[in-house]
Amino acid sequence: MEFFLITSLNGLCYGLLLFMLSSGLTLIFSMMGVLNFAHASFYMLGAYIGYSISQLLGFWTALVLAPLVVGALGAAFERYFLRRVHKFGHVPELLITFGLTYVVLEVVHLVWGRIAVDFAPPALLQGPAFTLVNHSVAGLSLHGGAVAPELCSTADAALRIVCSPFPATRGFMMLVAITMLASIWLLLTRTRVGLVIQAALTHPDAVESLGHNVPRVFMLVFGAGAGLAGLAGVIGGSTFLTEPAMAATVGSIVFVVVVVGGLGSLSGAFIASLLIGIVQTFAVSLDYSVGSVLASLGMAPSWQGTTLARLTIAQVAPILPYLLLVLILIFRPRGLLGSREG
Repeated sequence: MEFFLITSLNGLCYGLLLFMLSSGLTLIFSMMGVLNFAHASFYMLGAYIGYSISQLLGFWTALVLAPLVVGALGAAFERYFLRRVHKFGHVPELLITFGLTYVVLEVVHLVWGRIAVDFAPPALLQGPAFTLVNHSVAGLSLHGGAVAPELCSTADAALRIVCSPFPATRGFMMLVAITMLASIWLLLTRTRVGLVIQAALTHPDAVESLGHNVPRVFMLVFGAGAGLAGLAGVIGGSTFLTEPAMAATVGSIVFVVVVVGGLGSLSGAFIASLLIGIVQTFAVSLDYSVGSVLASLGMAPSWQGTTLARLTIAQVAPILPYLLLVLILIFRPRGLLGSREG
C-alpha cells in the first residue's frame, strides 16, 4: 500500500511540475498563437537566476525575484525580436524561438559553467513533509515530518516495518502548482485584465478601438508565460538538479503535454500533465518484462524470448508519453480538451 501511495504522490508531483511548465506555454499559444520552442530555456534561466539570487539574498527572495527577471527577459524578447517576425507567419516565429534556445544555452555555459550547481532548498523544505510507516501488525500510519529511527526498525524478525518519507520540497512544488492553476483561472475568468487578454485574441481591432494597446497586451502575456516557466525553474532546480541539460530534459515532454491536452487549453494541459506524470512514474517503478506482462494477459507473441520481450516496463517508460502523443494525433488531433485549430 505504501508503494502505491508514495508512487502516486511522486507521479502527481512530477505531473504538477509538467503543468507548471506547460501552463506558460499554453497561455502564450492560446493568446498569441505562438508555439514557443524556447519555453524550456526560460525554465532553465529561472533555475540559474534563482540560484544566483539565493546565494546573495536567500531562497525565498529568489522565488519572487527570479520569475520577475525571467518574465522581463521574455517580454523584452517579444518586444524587440518576436514581434518583428510575427507578421511573416508561424515558421519565422518557430525559427527565432528555436534559435533562442541555443543562445540561452551558450549564455548558461559562459556565466555558470558546464557542470551542475548546488542549488539547495531552504532549511524549511529540507527533510520529509511526512512519513508513511507500514507496520505488518499495526498497519499503515501517517506521521508528520521525520520519524524516530527506532520506529523504522525492529529486532523481531517476524515483524516488517517500512518507512517511506515524502520530501517537503515535492509537497511545496505541488502546493505552488495548484496555487498557480487557481490564480491563472481567476485572472482569466474573473478580472478585467483577463477579459481584455481574451478579447485581444479574438477581436484585436475592437479591443484597440477601446483604447487598449494590443501589442503591449501580447508582450505582457509572453512575459507572464516566461515568468511562469521561471517560477517552475526555481522550484524544479532546487528540488531536482540545476544543470545545462535541464532544458533539453523537459523540453520535448512539455510539448507532448500541450499537444495531448489540446493546444491552448489550460485545463487540458493540467489533465495531460497529471496523466503523463502518473503513468510514467508508475512505469519507471515496475520491473516486469514486457513479455511477462503480455503472457499474464494471455498473449504469447511470436517474439517471446527475444531481447524486445525481455525489456522491462521501466526501460520503455520514457517512450510512453510519445506513444500517447502519436495515438492522440491519430484519433483526436485537437487533444483531450482542445478546441483551437493550430
